[in-house]
Amino acid sequence: MQNKLKSYLKTTELFLKGSSFYRGVVLTIAVVLPLFIFNAIGLFAYAPAIALGTFLNAPSDIPGSLKRKINGILISIVLTMLVTFIVFITKPVFVLLLIAIAILSFAISLISVYGFRASLISFSGLLAIVLALAVTKPDLKSMLLHVGLLGIGGLWYLTVSLLSNWLFPKKDDDQLLSDTLSLTGKYLKVRAKLLTKPNKREKLSTKAFVLQTQISEKHETLRELLFEGRKRSGRSHSNERRLLIFISLVDIFELALANSLDYSKIDSLFGLHKTYLKPFKKMNKVMGNHLITLSELLIKKGKLPDIDLLNKAAKKTEQAILEYVDQVGLPKAREGAITLRNLQDYQKQLVQEVKAIRRVLSKVKDNSKARLKTQESKQFLTSQEYNFNILLQHFSFNSPMLRHALRLSTAIVFGFLLGSLLDLKNAYWIILTIIVIMRPNYGLTKERSKNRIIGTIIGAVIATSIILITKNTTVYMVLAVVSLTFAFSLIQQSYKVGAAFITLNIVFVYALIDPNAFLVVQYRVIDTILGATIAVLANYLLFPSWEYKNLNTVIVDVMLSNSKYLEATKNLYHNKKENSLAYKLSRKKAFLAMSNLNAAFQRLTQDPKSKQKESALIYEMVTLNHTVLSAIASIGTYILNHKTTSASEEFDTIIADITTSLKQAASKLESNETLTVSEENEIAQAHEKLQKRYAYLSQKRDIAIQAGQTQIDTKTLLNLQEAHLISNQLLWLKSLAINLNNVTLKYTSVFN
Repeated sequence: MQNKLKSYLKTTELFLKGSSFYRGVVLTIAVVLPLFIFNAIGLFAYAPAIALGTFLNAPSDIPGSLKRKINGILISIVLTMLVTFIVFITKPVFVLLLIAIAILSFAISLISVYGFRASLISFSGLLAIVLALAVTKPDLKSMLLHVGLLGIGGLWYLTVSLLSNWLFPKKDDDQLLSDTLSLTGKYLKVRAKLLTKPNKREKLSTKAFVLQTQISEKHETLRELLFEGRKRSGRSHSNERRLLIFISLVDIFELALANSLDYSKIDSLFGLHKTYLKPFKKMNKVMGNHLITLSELLIKKGKLPDIDLLNKAAKKTEQAILEYVDQVGLPKAREGAITLRNLQDYQKQLVQEVKAIRRVLSKVKDNSKARLKTQESKQFLTSQEYNFNILLQHFSFNSPMLRHALRLSTAIVFGFLLGSLLDLKNAYWIILTIIVIMRPNYGLTKERSKNRIIGTIIGAVIATSIILITKNTTVYMVLAVVSLTFAFSLIQQSYKVGAAFITLNIVFVYALIDPNAFLVVQYRVIDTILGATIAVLANYLLFPSWEYKNLNTVIVDVMLSNSKYLEATKNLYHNKKENSLAYKLSRKKAFLAMSNLNAAFQRLTQDPKSKQKESALIYEMVTLNHTVLSAIASIGTYILNHKTTSASEEFDTIIADITTSLKQAASKLESNETLTVSEENEIAQAHEKLQKRYAYLSQKRDIAIQAGQTQIDTKTLLNLQEAHLISNQLLWLKSLAINLNNVTLKYTSVFN
């Protein structure tokens, strides 16, 4: 019980000191301050429009470069002013208003094709339609005044946002780094379980896919924040520290991904000796918990976690290898021992990165700098194109975004008509619910609908209880402000809780205006249920875009990215100094492509069961591509972090064959064409030569043991590790590429 209380208090402290709550406080101040100031000077009539303008233009204020933040808010201001004016002038004629709502909602929805920030600007535009319907202006002068005040409100929010950013410039950076550290720690713990739990591997792999996607998304945002920040303010000590943490996190992620073992081989090697794997599992778990604890220190003050736990866990892995060799005996134990040694080597590299993060957090002076030139850093940023051609490309019925825009505009018009025909009070709440809930993906829309309804009911019950207890308007005012802060803070983290606080805020605001607040509660619940129902049905019935139909492009991108990553790995083996940057860029692109495929598969699992066509086959395709990526990363990471021998002709021959095989699989998906592949005899001979090298080194070591040299020297050990890893990983990659081609044939026969 005491531990649960401590955990709850720690979670609460992290939330209150985090950037989400800070942003909620900033937005609340920006909304409430004009109301108090204009009330004090006797001009309160102008305040609500300014407050609305502030609220309308806040959504696009998300972490990212300062230039994009400012441009995003300015575009949002212009859009919301224009939309509000169009709705105002068409209001007198109902048919004209319907046409305006339909065209505006369709056009504004399409803005989302330009990325995440654009989708939030789009949301502001759609929200402007709802708020314009809620306000009545009798003449053109009052309309223009209201629109002008909205613009002032938007500019006021931009000023407050820039001021808050100036006061706490690294709030978003620290929160994102903290989130990424925590997610990486959880990922390591999931990977630990994969080692010894064969019956749960499918479930754990799916969980790992979700975490990989989340980590990749955080990495993208951090790249933009940290590299742009470095460019803007130079190489300050604080910027360098955060960049060093980020670089270590990227390395940890690649190391973890590279250690995706051939679990079937692990099971066969350690079938009766799985107890020797447990110290390695424990090591991953200890490192994961260590990273989670470090993540908390970026938000709140505290002591660094005990390093002895890491050191003790590391010693136990060394002991496990020695005990395994003693128990099984050489040469029988060699392959298992080298596998454990490679696993230990990977964990040692992880520990070094964890210790590097500890040094940065403890502010220990380190001579190492984040050596990344400006031109190099630019190459790691994923640029968002904003030309008109991107919009034109989506004017096809095959585009999920066009389908979503059509679906959303139809649902909004239907919701408005239904509210008008039923003569519901505040019928625009139906449209608001549709706008907030509806997403291009059916599963997410359904989930948000459920959370919205539950959150609204919870909020309504709490608000009703408070209104029954007290009629004090001061209490209502305080609760309205507090609930507004928590609604803004929690809406991204927990939509259900955020919806509850939004309902509380709306009810208390109306309770200040209208004594009969119970009617507001009643209509709020009814309108929310109606809007949520319309949103879910529209997603299912109107121009549905089921995920299995959109997978081809994403899968092809992964296959081609993996083939380029493999080629970059080959070049790295030949010359590390010249090809290191190209390798890291290819790695980043391959990881992002895989993250997109993971996200697409997650969306597929959220579709109705009847629409999850051949989900088992798709899952096999996803896992095969992921395993290929992991195997490539395993070779690349080893080459990058070790002194290696020269790359052989056989290595190049096999890499060329696997690369062609991956491209062939992509070609089958794109156009059913096949590429010319290398002669099988040539490939077989290349594999045989690589395996002979490992056999020769093993035999040489056996002779040394027989001669009494039981202690292995470092050079021999490293040569054995390299020969074992390279030959085994290439053999595994070759079999994976063959399996991928076979599965691709099945896939194309079903879906093409």
